[in-house]
This record gives sequence, C-alpha cells and structure tokens, in this order.
Amino acid sequence: MKSSRSISRFAFVVVAAVCLLALAVLGSLAFGARSIPVETVVASLAGRDAGPDGVLVLGARLPRTLAGLAGGAALGISGALIQAISRNPLSEPGLLGVNAGAGLAVAVAIALFGAVTPPALFAAGFLGAMVATGLVFAVGSAGGSRSDPSQFILAGMALGAVMAGAASALTLLNPATFDRMRFWTAGTLDIGDLSIVLSVLPVLSGASLAALLLGGPLNAVALGNDVAESLGARPALVQGAGLVLVALLCGTTTAMTGPIGFVGLMVPHLARWLVGQDMRRVLPLCALLAPVLLLFSDIVGRVAVAGELRVSIVTAFLGAPVLIWMARHAQAA
Repeated sequence: MKSSRSISRFAFVVVAAVCLLALAVLGSLAFGARSIPVETVVASLAGRDAGPDGVLVLGARLPRTLAGLAGGAALGISGALIQAISRNPLSEPGLLGVNAGAGLAVAVAIALFGAVTPPALFAAGFLGAMVATGLVFAVGSAGGSRSDPSQFILAGMALGAVMAGAASALTLLNPATFDRMRFWTAGTLDIGDLSIVLSVLPVLSGASLAALLLGGPLNAVALGNDVAESLGARPALVQGAGLVLVALLCGTTTAMTGPIGFVGLMVPHLARWLVGQDMRRVLPLCALLAPVLLLFSDIVGRVAVAGELRVSIVTAFLGAPVLIWMARHAQAA
C-alpha cells in the first residue's frame, strides 16, 4: 500500500511538473519587453506567416526558450549528480572548476584573438570547460584516489580559483575584454543563435540520458561503498562516470549561456523534498523542474525591469528564499 501511494505521488508530481514546464515554455515565447498573443506564437511555430511578431518569436525567443530547456535540465541533473556522488547536499556543479575553465578560455579568446560572436565564445567556453575537466581529473587522481570524489572536488576548487584569478587578471588588464566579459559572466539565455542550441542538444541529450541510467547505481552507492559492492555495484566506476557527466552537462551549458548559479544547488533539494531520496525519481524530476525555474526566472527578468535583468541574478533572488525555507522546514521536521 505504501509503495502504491509513493508511485501515485510521484506520478502526480511529474504531471504537475510537466504542466508547469509547458506554461513556462509558452510564457517564454509570449512574454517579454513586448507581449505577443498566444495565437501568434502558435502560428509562428506552425510555419504560418505571423508578421514581425513571428520573426521575433522564431529569431529571438525560440532560441532563448530552447536554451532554457536544455540548459536548465542539464544544470538540474548535474546538481543532483554532484550532490549524490559527494554525499554533500551543499555541493553544486561549479565545484569541479568547469565554470572557471570556461571563463578563462572566453577571456583568452576575447583578449588574444578578438572573439566577439556567440559561436566563437561558445567554442572557447566549451574547450575551456573540457580542458579544465581534464586537469581536475588528472590532479584529483594523481594520488591514486579515483574512488574518492572529494579529491576531485578539492582539485576542482583549487584549480578553479587559479583559473578564475587568471581570467580576472586578463579582464582587468584589457578594458575591451572586461567590457565583453561582463556580459558573458552575468549568465543569460539571450544567445540569439539557434544553431548553437541545436549543436549542443545531442551532447546534452546523450549526457542527460546517461545520467538517468545512473539512478539505480547511485542509490546503491549512497549506502556506502562496501554495501554497494555487495549489491553488485561498482562505486568507483559509478562515481567516475557521474563526475564526467557533471562536467559535460555543466561545461556545455556554461559555454552556451555563461555561468548560471544556484539552479544546480536548489532544484535537487526541491526534488528530494517532493519525491524522496530515490535517484531514479530525483534525476528525471530535476530535468523537469530546473527548466521551469530557469524559464520563469528569465521571464521575470524580461518583464520586471526596463531593459533586462540577467537570468542568473533572478535565479538567486527567487531561489535563495526557497532554499532557506526548505532548510528551516527540514530542521523543524
């Protein structure tokens, strides 16, 4: 009976999350500095001539919405993964140094090569994130501690601090680089290039699917390495695969949108509060709830402030009170 109620609760939560996500997608396409009727949005997506509003929907808001969907799901899943692997609910994907690596590569590309277009910045950010990942894994495994995720997190924090310092030095020494970097480092879904989103969708989709398949093994690892091995799991392999997926998901998203914090920290807490500790349920729920948070935050940033308030700022304003309330609620329980 208890299992049946648990399944019913999970199904209800998933249906509610899907409905919220549909509303977020529709709102992202319809609302902004200029509101567009829903009929016009539907006509544009259907390929019918909708005039200037149709051009706005397809040329600006569709790439923005897809970036929020793909990037949000990636950040939510990577946050749940890093918290499960490290067994630390305060962990977040940026601890592996991928954000700092992407930032340093973007700063180098702007300062030394004059990169200014979104595709060039994306390529630099992606390359920097992957190089940073390689360095973190090399340093973290140098002492033979492949089965200890804390070593990789410590390596990521140390190397991330070094790379962030180097990026700051480049931007402070070059006013033009500083002017360009201040937009990228703020984090935004307004990438304005559908080709970038389409190019990362296969990577993010494949990595997200692989992460969902880790749900069962992560449940075993949560019981301790000895118990996990007795259940047939391989903790070192599961943790290593999870760290690679975190770097891939977070690094690709950061390269596309710039660093957007808090989503990967807060959403897994909400998912666990709703459906419990089972990672087979937490991971797919994070993939639904994180884009909801990201897209609604982007809508708020577009309509609440003249001009635009960057989405990374809004996620902090919206998410921090929720996380504080959840922490206090857990302590009271």
